[in-house]
Amino acid sequence: MLFRSGLTNELVLIGGGNMGSALVGGLVAGGWDPNGIVVVELDAAKRSDLENRFGVRTSAEIVAGNGAVIAVKPGDAVAVCARVAALGTPRALSIAAGISASTLQQAAGPHCAVVRAMPNTPALVREGVTAITGSDACTGSDLDWAERVLSAVGLVVRVPESQMDAVTAVAGSGPGYLFLFAEALLAAAIEEGLPADVADVLVRQLFKGAGALLSSSDESPATLRERVTSPNGTTFAGLSVFENDGLRATVHKAVRAAAERSAEMGK
Repeated sequence: MLFRSGLTNELVLIGGGNMGSALVGGLVAGGWDPNGIVVVELDAAKRSDLENRFGVRTSAEIVAGNGAVIAVKPGDAVAVCARVAALGTPRALSIAAGISASTLQQAAGPHCAVVRAMPNTPALVREGVTAITGSDACTGSDLDWAERVLSAVGLVVRVPESQMDAVTAVAGSGPGYLFLFAEALLAAAIEEGLPADVADVLVRQLFKGAGALLSSSDESPATLRERVTSPNGTTFAGLSVFENDGLRATVHKAVRAAAERSAEMGK
C-alpha cells in the first residue's frame, strides 16, 4: 500500500534495510497499527516486500509524521534529520552509528527533539539491547517514546551522551566479538577431529544455551564461570591458557579501540 495523504502517520521510518525491517516487524508484532507506519525506502522491490510482509504503507520520499526513526547510513543521517525537521515532525530517533545527538539536534533545529540510539544486530531476532540518549531539546516524554519504539526489538537502557562510545564498543560491536570467538571455537573443534556439521551444532547451541543461562541468572559471569570450573579439570586447563595468554587485556584493548573509533566517527 503506497503512501496516501489523509492518513495519520504515527511513525515514519526512514530506511527499509535490515535494522529498519526488523524494527517494523517488531512494532507490528507488538501491536502497532501498520496503517500508522510509513516506511521510506528508495528501492521499489523493498517497498513491495515491506508492504506484503507487514501491511505498512511505504513512500519513496520522506513524509511528515508524529515521530520519525532515521535508519540510514551514518553519512546520510544529518541531512535526513534536517529534512525530517523541516517537514514539521516533532521528534526523531536516529540509529545511525557514531553521530552525536548534539550534531543531529543542530541539524534539526529547535522544533524537533532528537534522540540518539545505538542498537545491535540481535535486534534482528528481537533480542537486542539498545542504548538511548537525548539531546538538550529532549524531554522525558521524548525518551519514553523512543524507548517504546525500540522495545519492539529488545531491551532499552538510557545513558548520557558521554557513555555512548563505550556502549558502541561493548554492545554495538560485541556481537562481532562473540561471532569471532564462535568462529575460532568451531575451527578448533574441527581440528580436534569433530565432523564439521557436529561441531557447528555444538557451537551454536553452546552460545544459545550459555547466553540464556547468563541472561536468566542473577549471578555474575565470574560466579557462573567458577561453577563450571573444577580444580585441575578440563575447563580449568582451557581457561588457564586464556588467562596466561592475556585474554582479558586483549578484550580491553579491543573495546578501547572500538570506542576510540566511535569517537572519531562522531567528529
